[in-house]
Parts: sequence; structure tokens; C-alpha cells
Amino acid sequence: MRALRYAFDEAFVSLWRGRHSGLLSTGTIAVALFVLGGFLLVTANLDQLARQWSTAAEMSVYLKDDVTAAQRSAIEQALAPGQTIASREFVSKSDALVRFRRTFSDVSTAIEGLGDNPLPASYEVQVRNDRGDRTGVDALAARVRQLPGVADVRYDRQWLDRLLAAVTIIRGIGLMLGAVLTIAAALTVANVVRLALFARRDEIDIMQLVGAPQIYVRGPFVVEGILQGGIGALVALLMLGIGFLVLRARYLAPLASTVNLTSVRFLPVELCVLLVVGGMLVGCVGGLVAAWNR
Repeated sequence: MRALRYAFDEAFVSLWRGRHSGLLSTGTIAVALFVLGGFLLVTANLDQLARQWSTAAEMSVYLKDDVTAAQRSAIEQALAPGQTIASREFVSKSDALVRFRRTFSDVSTAIEGLGDNPLPASYEVQVRNDRGDRTGVDALAARVRQLPGVADVRYDRQWLDRLLAAVTIIRGIGLMLGAVLTIAAALTVANVVRLALFARRDEIDIMQLVGAPQIYVRGPFVVEGILQGGIGALVALLMLGIGFLVLRARYLAPLASTVNLTSVRFLPVELCVLLVVGGMLVGCVGGLVAAWNR
């Protein structure tokens, strides 16, 4: 316990003594974790959107205006609730127009100038998501698309696949940039700690000559790296939090409403703690590299 207290006391003194150079390593760690945290924040909300879209995935079957009663009956038989379909709802042309006016009230006057109602009747089909049977749903969509009287079939899962692919790409880019910046941060910490070692080289040589334990000789420099990493991580989270609060009310909340996302959320507490611990580990690695390669 005495050795740990000594390491922390000396680390704080060294941080204050070399605060100008320490700002460089702390700032590098903060930038690295800010970039990584920003990508994690984006992907976390996109994952949430994907989950909501997945639970509400629907197949929309649009009918031709000249569809006959017999054709509608055949379509309804194909869309009967069963293993793949949970339920269906018929939306007439007039109902579709009412929905359009209610949802897009700003441009509803434009559609009135077209004369006749241009919106098609449709069936909104709720697909069972607990089965995970993509093949069956795709086969059903292809079969219904070929039925007489069907103008088009749209399946929300296609958009979900594109969203998941985008999330994967964004997460990969974020991890790659975060890894590069993290390595740069660790090297910066190592160089800053090495400067502190150089400034105290006479004192360290004397401690080694008298047989001082390594935890007293090199421990303060490792702790200094840990403190720089922890402070940098906290600064990154603070910057992320401020940026999130500034952007949420003005841009993110309206965007979430547009894509039917219930809310835009900040990083969960567990991930915030993980970022802080990660920053401390980066600083620890930098301190170890500098202290043991003197």
C-alpha cells in the first residue's frame, strides 16, 4: 500500500511538473477515444433502429386499380395468416389518401391537383419475426409478386439488410481509425513518460544503486501513464456528451422521428466505463514501454 501511495504521489507531481507535454499525450488519447466513441454512438443507435425495424417488418402488397374480385380473393388466400404471416390488413385507395394527407400534410395539396386519387390499394402484411425464416418470406414475396392484380411488393427487410450492412461498415471504419489513433496515443504517452524519466535520471540511478524495489523506481511512471489515459478518456466522454446534447435537440431528435426511432440515446454506462478503462490501459502500456525500455 505504501508503494502504491508513493507511486501515485510521484505520478501527480510528475504530471504537474510536465503538464505542458502531458497535455499532448492526454489530448491524443482524448481524440482517439472521442473518434472511437463517436462511431460507437452512431452504430449503437443504428442497431437500435435495426431492432425496431426488425420487430415491425412488414410486407406491402400494392394492387392494380383494375384488380378484380377473383384476383383479390386469390391474393388474400396467398396472404392468409400461417407460419410466415402473422396478420394482414387491407388499405383501400381512400384510406391510403387519408394516411398520406395525415402524414405529409405539407404536400397534401399537391396530390389534390392530380384529380383522381393516384394512390393504390394495398395489403399490409405483418411477417412473423420469431421464426427467422428469411427464405420463406422471400419466396412468398416472389410468389405474390407474380399473382394477377398485384402491381408491386415491397418488403421492409430489404431496407433492414441495407441498414445492417451500413452499420457493419461504419463500425469497421470506426474500429480501424480508433485502433490507429490508440496506437499513436500509446506511443505519445511513452515518449512523454520517457521525458519525465530523462528529467529524473540522476534520482533514478541513485535509487537503483541503493537497491530500491522496481515498483518505487518505475511504478510512478506507469501510474503517470495510467492517469494520462484515464484523464484523456474522461475528456473524450465529456466532449461526446456535450456534442450529443447540443446536436440532439436540433438535429438528432427530428431525424429520429423521421425514421421512426423512439429516441436517440447516449452510450450506455457499461460502454462509458469500458472506454475509461481502455484509456487507462493505453496509458499503462505507454508507461510500461517507457519505463522498461529506459
